[in-house]
Amino acid sequence: MFYENRPKLKIPRTFLENILDISAIILFIAGATNLIIQWSTIPGTVPIHFNGAGEPDGWGSKNNLWILLVIGFLMWVLLTVLEKYPHVYNYLFLTDENAERQYKNGRLMLNVIKNEILLFFVYMSWVSTGVAKGQSDGLGLWILPIFIIAITASIAFFIVRSIKLK
Repeated sequence: MFYENRPKLKIPRTFLENILDISAIILFIAGATNLIIQWSTIPGTVPIHFNGAGEPDGWGSKNNLWILLVIGFLMWVLLTVLEKYPHVYNYLFLTDENAERQYKNGRLMLNVIKNEILLFFVYMSWVSTGVAKGQSDGLGLWILPIFIIAITASIAFFIVRSIKLK
C-alpha cells in the first residue's frame, strides 16, 4: 500500500475531540429519546424525501425515522474507527518531522466532519417527525446549503491548516 512507509504513531485523543464526540453522542441520544417519546403520536406515514426547496415529496413508513438515526450512527462509528488510523489518510506534505502534526490535523478534520454528519441525520429525523405531525412544513430552503457549506468550510479550513503545518 502507499502508506506502508509512513510512521504509525500512537497519538492520544485531544480534549476537543472528546468534547465534540460527547456532544454529538448527547445530541444523538436526545434525538433517539425524542423519537421514542413521540413514537405513539407520529402518524404511520412520514416524509422520507425532500425536494430542493426542503418540501416533502416522498412518503413512507414511520420506521424510516429510525433508519436516519441508524445510518447516521453507523457512519459515526465507522469514521470513529477510521480516526484511529491517521497514517492511511492522504496528506499534501507529510514528512517524518511533521507527521504528528499532520496526523492530529487530519484526525481532527475527520472528527469534525463525522460529528457534522451525525448532527445532520439527527436533525433530519427530528424535522421529519415534526412534518409528519403537522408541526412543520419541511426542512426549509436553507438547510441543505448550510450543511454543504459547513462540510466544505470544515474541509477547506483543515486543508489550509495542513499546508501551514508542513
